[in-house]
Amino acid sequence: MLSIRRRILKNSVSLLRCSSTRIVTPPNTFTTAVKTAEKLVQPQSSKIFDDPFSIVSHEMSNLAKSIANLIGSGHPILNRVSSYYFEAEGKNVRPLIVLLLSKALSNIPVEQRNRIEIDTHDVTDQYHFKGTPGSKETIAGKSVDDSISPLAILHGINPKVILDPLSKPMDKLPQFDAMNGILPKQRRLAEIVEMIHTASLLHDDVIDLSDSRRGRPSGNIAFTNKMAVLAGDFLLGRASVAIARLRNPEVIELLSTTIANLVEGEFMQLKNTVMSQSDTIVNDGEKKTIPEPTGKVPTKQHEYSISRPEDVDHITNVNAAFEYYLHKTYLKTASLMSKSSRAAAVLSGSQDDIIENCYEFGRNLGLCFQIVDDMLDYTSSDAAFGKPSQADLKLGLATAPILFAWKEEPKLGELIARKFKEPGDVEIARRAVEKYGGLDQTRLMAEDYCHKALTNLRCLPESDARSALELLTNSVLTRNK
Repeated sequence: MLSIRRRILKNSVSLLRCSSTRIVTPPNTFTTAVKTAEKLVQPQSSKIFDDPFSIVSHEMSNLAKSIANLIGSGHPILNRVSSYYFEAEGKNVRPLIVLLLSKALSNIPVEQRNRIEIDTHDVTDQYHFKGTPGSKETIAGKSVDDSISPLAILHGINPKVILDPLSKPMDKLPQFDAMNGILPKQRRLAEIVEMIHTASLLHDDVIDLSDSRRGRPSGNIAFTNKMAVLAGDFLLGRASVAIARLRNPEVIELLSTTIANLVEGEFMQLKNTVMSQSDTIVNDGEKKTIPEPTGKVPTKQHEYSISRPEDVDHITNVNAAFEYYLHKTYLKTASLMSKSSRAAAVLSGSQDDIIENCYEFGRNLGLCFQIVDDMLDYTSSDAAFGKPSQADLKLGLATAPILFAWKEEPKLGELIARKFKEPGDVEIARRAVEKYGGLDQTRLMAEDYCHKALTNLRCLPESDARSALELLTNSVLTRNK
């Protein structure tokens, strides 16, 4: 193990240079790390592997195929739309994190992972060999491929007539799975996470009027807005069934909440309530006044709502805007990473302190990831980014770079409040970001979350999987798409 870690460190040192305040790495480290990860995981019994990501290559290489077995329907066009984004080359960061974290958790001694009883369908030969208790029936009880309700009830049709896509057995686990340590339910968790994320992409591209995704026409352009929305809904429905079949109430609660978080985050982005008390929103160029509540259902103003910038000291408004921005970022991006990381730890049977650190790791990494994404929106070309760049200001979004500039230039509050809708607003904002070093300050913020995520990982035993997670975490800062 020590020799492996030395070789990993030797290979990594040319890629990563860390200091107390800044990490300097080649601009394509993230892309290299992810592509390497996708090749990934077949530990060779007779060779020491140089690539730390190779420990999950089987799972990653079969990810799209496994998801296809989960999302099939009886309608060919629906199948085409719902699988459209899985065909393209994506980063697959979220399932990669789940798989690597699951592998890292397996290095915790079994006797220290007894918070829940791992049911017999979760036990690979590794755990049988180590003497994990397993004969007792638990609340989990059955495989992730077994339905809970009768198939005739689920389909409203004779199940012999239509094959339930969610009842197809998993691919046979490779021979080395016994030493790989990733549980079947953790593998399914990784697939579910990618399904939820992809559904959100289909919906986001409709909402944001996007025309490209992953280097080709976005779903709404390739098919239509209606089909893209329905395909996203279908993916969430299929994901929800797969979530239920994990048969762990805590994990079901976590993953179901991520779906609600995505919607709430999108609403926070849709209406910039941090800057206005107005009930008027602008979307797709159309002004819409929200109907007054009748009082039959209690509603309350969002906690982050503040006064107009001219009414309050602008630093107070800037601070509130940052709180709003970070909470929105958590809901839209970090929630899925953090809750899925926590779910992987729960399924491993780990103790509460490990579970909490896994959650914080996912939260800090997710915030870092999106903050870097917001920075790239100012600096990357469409071709490099894989989707329209320089779009946030055009959509009226106040992200970290412009918020840092606003701290130095109070008049920018007026542009933010009107969501950069007046002629020349976008250009003024971009010049201000450059003048006041908004991008440099944004990078420092991302680095802070990166370092916090690395600290969270130290709760796990040293292993190749942890090294891979550390490398991936560092490389988030240097990605260019």
